[in-house]
Amino acid sequence: MQFFLHAVAWLLDPANYRPGLQTPLPIQDRIGEHLLYTFISVAIAALIALPLGLYIGHTGRGRSFVIAFSGSMRALPTLGLLGTLFVIIGMTVPFTQTAFIASIIAFVVLAIPSILAGAYSGVESVDPQTVDAARSVGMTELQILLKVEVPLSLPLIIGGIRASVLQVIATVVIASYISLGGLGAIISTGISLNDNDLILGGALLVTVLALVIDGLFALAQHLTRRGPEGQTRRRRTHVRALPLRRRAVTALSVDERDH
Repeated sequence: MQFFLHAVAWLLDPANYRPGLQTPLPIQDRIGEHLLYTFISVAIAALIALPLGLYIGHTGRGRSFVIAFSGSMRALPTLGLLGTLFVIIGMTVPFTQTAFIASIIAFVVLAIPSILAGAYSGVESVDPQTVDAARSVGMTELQILLKVEVPLSLPLIIGGIRASVLQVIATVVIASYISLGGLGAIISTGISLNDNDLILGGALLVTVLALVIDGLFALAQHLTRRGPEGQTRRRRTHVRALPLRRRAVTALSVDERDH
């Protein structure tokens, strides 16, 4: 308990936030670096995984291969991958850039599976009757994907991004082992100096940062969810009772009103 109180006191000390201090301080610089690495990694992973996941969810093609591939990517040890990339990239890239490039690639590989799974499972979860209704009124496959399936699957898509962000935030800490910044620099410095305040303080910062980001994504998921399940079920029952042509128009009007 005493170690915890000392770490909290270290975090609340204004002297640790004064600009111009030597690494691993000031604390706000390390937080900014941590968020920067996370944002770049997840953004690149989303550019790769989201289009692929939406395509798979809409067409059903390549699903088994992607599931197996993403599962193998999850099994990769990130620290081992980071070290391997650092050595390989260091042969062709200046040392000052090697750590950044190797870390971003490793974190992108870590982030892709969750985003990919959220995208294709979200699109697959859309009610087939809604998709059929969209086709019956003449919407193209791209319009169905962008105007029907993506809006309805947003909670699961955001959930996949949320999971990947939390994984990357927790893993960016290891980048300090190849001389990159972030909150891991505080922890690694504490380990080298045998300073428990830095070690526990850095760990608390990572935890709080992850909880704050997780809360923001949870709010985003809540705001993108549809209405109560009972209302959705009653609307679907009502739609089934209509003739085919009116059923299609009604189903689309319900979805557009919800979004």
